[in-house]
Amino acid sequence: MDTNLLEVRNCKQAYHKDAAADFVVLDNVDVTIRAGEIVGLLGRSGSGKSTLLRIVAGLLKPTSGQVIWRGAALSGPAEGVAMVFQSFALFPWLTVQENVELGLEAQGVARAEREKRAEEAIDLIGLGGYESAYPKEMSGGMRQRVGLARALVVHPDLLLMDEPFSALDVLTAETLRTDLIDLWMEGKLPVRSVLMVTHNIEEAVLMCDRILVFSSNPGRVAQELRVPFAHPRNRHDAAFRKFVDDIYALMTRRATSVPAPNTGEAAGTPVVEAVHALHPVSTNLMAGLIETIAAEPYRGRADLPPLAGALQLELDELLPLCETLALLHFGELEEGDIKLTDQGREFANADTDDRKVLFATALRGHVKLAATIRGVLDERWNHRASAVRFRDELEDHMSPNYAEDTLRAVISWGRFAELFNYDEEADQFFLETDA
Repeated sequence: MDTNLLEVRNCKQAYHKDAAADFVVLDNVDVTIRAGEIVGLLGRSGSGKSTLLRIVAGLLKPTSGQVIWRGAALSGPAEGVAMVFQSFALFPWLTVQENVELGLEAQGVARAEREKRAEEAIDLIGLGGYESAYPKEMSGGMRQRVGLARALVVHPDLLLMDEPFSALDVLTAETLRTDLIDLWMEGKLPVRSVLMVTHNIEEAVLMCDRILVFSSNPGRVAQELRVPFAHPRNRHDAAFRKFVDDIYALMTRRATSVPAPNTGEAAGTPVVEAVHALHPVSTNLMAGLIETIAAEPYRGRADLPPLAGALQLELDELLPLCETLALLHFGELEEGDIKLTDQGREFANADTDDRKVLFATALRGHVKLAATIRGVLDERWNHRASAVRFRDELEDHMSPNYAEDTLRAVISWGRFAELFNYDEEADQFFLETDA
């Protein structure tokens, strides 16, 4: 545990944007991975976790900073690092055996040795007998086991896993997690350390020795947590549940206000003032969550971990919903809980027409982009305005993906509230004649 395999020092990753400040994905990131530990990178989508994984693998050169791998500066693909992907990434025209052998073949390993090691890896991850099967013949869980075997067969010092269970159903993911931890604890995994990306808090606590909690816009290590529980871990244990709850509280404290736009100020007077990135969550989901929290057993206040379990939602699905309720002043995030405000309770008890009025009031009062669009439309003689001006302004303050998500959110919310409408073919906002 005293041997440092990897050191990431003051790492920054930024992308240049024409006529605007650079978009910063990672900023001032320091990470150390020691031999004999599983480390989790926990955070929201877009916080730069997967980008950091590519930097660690030597597939992406950071804008600034340094990566030290096994005591030397990394300048290209790292030898002794293997990766397991979320999407399986198997070649469909190759058999299980052939897919697993690929890494060894690239290393120039002799055929007989390749076959022997591939068979051992396939047996290790529980797919013995499926060597001649093709990916299309296998379930998602089995295909992910093939991806794991392909990574393990090269006997890497560091195994990188990028949300390896997120594409699997709940039961399959649980089985694969358990099997992986059992192999790790028994010393059967031919790796020295594991670095995994996840946005599932319970998964991180179940598997990892340390958890690095990432903040967003830009991505930074906001907190380092050492998991105090020995394996095997009992997710129903009171101490385990409290640790999960504490992480939810930590992340909601950091998320009580919607993140300010990444990067510096753009030149000129902005069309959209003090704009924030918005989550493109549907009004149906918002209404459903408000109704759920208002009803029994929550009666207006819910603890996020059991709420997530009851709704079968992960952190990346529940937090955007809760943050949007907080933005609209329908809810408040407090220490890992979501509590309805008076406006939220009123919304829960209102009929459809009254909900539209309440939502429109919330948009005008708390979403500056929506209020700005409506103001521009009110001033125009034909009550129409191109979406391009708003999209361009958003992209001066955030990434194109965030800008598109933000615009999609405002379009959907504005339509529901009957605050304005959107002509997709013309790419224009407009008011109905009776608006």
